[in-house]
Amino acid sequence: MNLQVKNVPTALHERLRRRAREQRRTISDLVLVSIERELARQEWLDRMATRPAVELGVSAASLVEEARGLREVETS
Repeated sequence: MNLQVKNVPTALHERLRRRAREQRRTISDLVLVSIERELARQEWLDRMATRPAVELGVSAASLVEEARGLREVETS
């Protein structure tokens, strides 16, 4: 199946060309990978939205902060 995208802004096209060149890919390859990644991300978000909320008993921010502290201790 072929897909054509029209009216791509010049600045975006240049960014795509530059990124494709950096990754030694064609623009088509880069766009396909990007579309696949975005679809997978949206599907994951949809699945997560159907899951029930979990009460952790503490804030997620404090858990992240604790994990960062442990990581700093381990890498010191």
